[in-house]
Amino acid sequence: MAFTTLNLSQYLKLGINNNSFSNGFSGSQFSNSFLSSKLFLGSSCSVGTLSFTINHHSSCRANFNGSQWSSTAFRCFAQKSEPSLSVDGLGTNGASERVVVLVIGGGGREHALCYALQRSPSCDAVFCAPGNAGISSSGNATCIPDLDISDSSAVISFCHKWNVGLVVVGPEASLVSGLANDLVKAGVPTFGPSAEAAALEGSKNFMKSICDKYGIPTAKYQTFSDVSAAKQYIKEQGAPIVIKADGLAAGKEVIVAATLEEAYEIVDSMLVEGVFGSAGCRVIVEEFLEGEEASFFALVDGEHAIPLESAQDHKRVGDGDTGPNTGGMGAYSPAPVLTKELQSLVMESIILPTVKGMLEEGRKFNGVLYAGLMIEKKSGLPKLIEYNVRFGDPECQVLMVRLESDLAKVLLAACRGELKGVSLNWSPGSAMVVVMASKGYPGSYEKGTVIQNLEEAEHVAPSVKLFHAGTALDLDGNFIATGGRVLGITAKGKDLEEARDRAYQAVEEINWPRGFYRHDIGWRALPQKQFATDA
Repeated sequence: MAFTTLNLSQYLKLGINNNSFSNGFSGSQFSNSFLSSKLFLGSSCSVGTLSFTINHHSSCRANFNGSQWSSTAFRCFAQKSEPSLSVDGLGTNGASERVVVLVIGGGGREHALCYALQRSPSCDAVFCAPGNAGISSSGNATCIPDLDISDSSAVISFCHKWNVGLVVVGPEASLVSGLANDLVKAGVPTFGPSAEAAALEGSKNFMKSICDKYGIPTAKYQTFSDVSAAKQYIKEQGAPIVIKADGLAAGKEVIVAATLEEAYEIVDSMLVEGVFGSAGCRVIVEEFLEGEEASFFALVDGEHAIPLESAQDHKRVGDGDTGPNTGGMGAYSPAPVLTKELQSLVMESIILPTVKGMLEEGRKFNGVLYAGLMIEKKSGLPKLIEYNVRFGDPECQVLMVRLESDLAKVLLAACRGELKGVSLNWSPGSAMVVVMASKGYPGSYEKGTVIQNLEEAEHVAPSVKLFHAGTALDLDGNFIATGGRVLGITAKGKDLEEARDRAYQAVEEINWPRGFYRHDIGWRALPQKQFATDA
């Protein structure tokens, strides 16, 4: 049996083709990552303690700081990236660039981004930090659980060591804290706004002030830090009314109060009891808009913006849009409520004025603008409810399964200010994601509950993909729940009805007694349909 041992330098590219395997890389498991290149048997380089032993006939084993992993088809290459990019005729020299990408985050949104990036022809390999067990086991990325993403210097060091050519920052907290600032300063191409630009999400009062200054349609509001003044304004406006904490609180900082008494209690909880900490030291009291919500996404390069496909989220925890708000219990794309005419109106009246306004404010925006919209019932026109400065979750899941363009190439174009004239290709039909969450969410919930039949669920119907948001592996190798929102069961179909049927068929295959889900995702677009029943 012939063997070749290769030690890899930091410039050496390594990749795994679509045959799965497991590993002990920093304690994680991964498979199916792919890197194109040329295999030079008998050559050797070095990087720390990373080395590979290839069995030419059967398997490959590698040690990383004492951990072992193996594959029947591991390939490694001594070929360096030469940065150049062409997107629809754009780029430095027209040559095709292949880059290593690092995705920051470990939720369902990041899993979907890894999935799309891995399919990108210009992407050599995908790392995800910290990632999660589901991302690793799916093979959509190599997870780096030990990389401290709150430590910019550690992230920068990793990028330089592994020749990372693009960082995609998923979570809003990392953006607001300035990770993108530090990466860009260190010369690492980064898709995601600076901390100054991320204030569009980090402070709802700032977002509202931008709307006021640049004529962007939004709900009437006032901002308060004084309890009595806030309650007086609420009394004058009446209920229902919307109360928002100014800062970030994991998507739970927006509450619709049905009565004045409820509104007063919410104000007390934020300003007096401090349930959201510093995020709730200032509150926005906003008029309640009646209509249909929709999500609109645009990629922005600082001066230009291109729209993504539309999507519609389901924020409330219960069927029929009842119960408290969550981070999102499901979504579908496209959203019929956002007609082509309305999409054009959103770009002209909301997205482009925001991009221009941020530039004038000295807060140039580079990244994705996620506009939460209300299509007002009385006027039929869109108003801006909120901005997020990253891909939405779970909307990202339905967008990424429909995207047919090279995501890595497009995001690099955004980093370089080259989005003008770029267009995106999308698969026809529809996609839907149904979120499975731990019972008790968005309140307290039990962690460590076992989830079974995930592989069977993913193969129960065509075009089904499971995205992991909060999972880990126990000592027996079972998937367990570690978060509130845990899984995003996503499916495509020729239309929304077929996508929904496939998604719920997969949901019903999953054995998780301590989990729950909404049964009516898509009800606004398909109100006549009978929905799935709980397993």
